[in-house]
Amino acid sequence: MTLLEFILLLVIAGICGGIAQALAGSSPRGCLVSIVLGFIGALLGTWLARKLGLPEILTITLAGKTFPIIWSIIGASLFAALLGLITGRGSSSRWKWRRRRFWE
Repeated sequence: MTLLEFILLLVIAGICGGIAQALAGSSPRGCLVSIVLGFIGALLGTWLARKLGLPEILTITLAGKTFPIIWSIIGASLFAALLGLITGRGSSSRWKWRRRRFWE
């Protein structure tokens, strides 16, 4: 794997992680967290798809290895939502403030 392929893989994982954070309703936590979330989502999503017998949808092949875009987003969304439930920091404080102010 060349340096360019590695950087492209990091960018793709970061985009998938960022989309997953937006879908899960969690606050944006930075580029590195999005990249890690994208890779964890790829592992969790492909594992879940194999257990359910679902095909790989929209994959990108870099250096002979495939990266599942859709399953990465789904797995990362599930993981981010689970982390939000466990830690209690599911949505950003900005939205909590607006909800509180709106209902008061």
